[in-house]
Amino acid sequence: MNTMRLGKAVLALGALAIGCEPADRPAPVGPAAGSLMAEAEATDAPVWSAWSAPVNLGAVVNSRYNDNHPAISKDGLSLYITSGRPGGVNGDNLLQVEEIWVSRRASRDAAWGRPVNLGPVINAIGHNTGSPTFTPDGHRMYLHSNRPGGCGMADLYVARRQDKRDDFGWEPPEDLGCVVNGPFNDNGPTYFEDETTGITTLYFTSTRPGGPGDFDIYASTRVGNEGEFEPPVLVAELSSPFRDTRTAIRRDGLEMFLSSGRPGDRDVGISAGSEDLWVATRATPSDVWSPPVSLNLVNQRLGGPRINGAAFDGAPALSFDGTTLYFFSERSGGFGKRDLYVTTRHRIQGQVNQ
Repeated sequence: MNTMRLGKAVLALGALAIGCEPADRPAPVGPAAGSLMAEAEATDAPVWSAWSAPVNLGAVVNSRYNDNHPAISKDGLSLYITSGRPGGVNGDNLLQVEEIWVSRRASRDAAWGRPVNLGPVINAIGHNTGSPTFTPDGHRMYLHSNRPGGCGMADLYVARRQDKRDDFGWEPPEDLGCVVNGPFNDNGPTYFEDETTGITTLYFTSTRPGGPGDFDIYASTRVGNEGEFEPPVLVAELSSPFRDTRTAIRRDGLEMFLSSGRPGDRDVGISAGSEDLWVATRATPSDVWSPPVSLNLVNQRLGGPRINGAAFDGAPALSFDGTTLYFFSERSGGFGKRDLYVTTRHRIQGQVNQ
């Protein structure tokens, strides 16, 4: 490995290497640095730049109300938003019931248009609906809702459409059933297909008992597109005694972003909010995830700006090409309590599996 390629491989380890723990803490469990460097050399694994300074999406997209839990379509032209703003199926929405809206743009260089409500087929009167995520083919959208008729306080649902470009062609959401959902809150689905094995994994966050505390990260798997999802299992390496919520996975399954209230930036004197964005990696989709590392620390090692601020930062949503990360924040300077922000990076080396 020549000097330039060695340097790039080291950059690929940034999310792991900068998470150095004090001597009195147990060593992280995860892929060894040497094995990841060999992997980067052997497979020409993707290496990324630092993330850019987050930018508010502006007054056209954001409102005076809570705008959060974004999702971005594969083509990058439809941005779905979970919002408590008025004007949807809940009318004046004095209780700020969460509904799903969509903002569209003509091209990736164009400005986002004003969000439009998905309507009563998806949203429910008096009950929250939100946190959408899409399948790679664009024909299914997973979401959560606390509408009646489910298995618990909030359930995971799936909606289908024939035309993957029709943001208003969704059929009514179907509950995933009580094998996946439990009697507690099951929220924030994230969908991942491993094309090599044919296994699909649905990650989500839940308050069900059995985890280390608060919301924890769970995963349910199935084989094939039409198979039944299996009973969920705790993803222990991504969960903590603190609040661990929305996730976003790179399409090759090797990088996971999550929103967590665990301590981290505070330990090293970097300002952080009640919940921050974290990232974990793994060498292959069959490996366990590395211990999550604060996105501030990752970017610090790569010479980039802070991503997490002094307020709540959460609900990451990653573009299909892995270069754009949307999230919400309660930081000052926005238009409402929670606004949507975006940060970008570029690929220095390698490819992400198509």
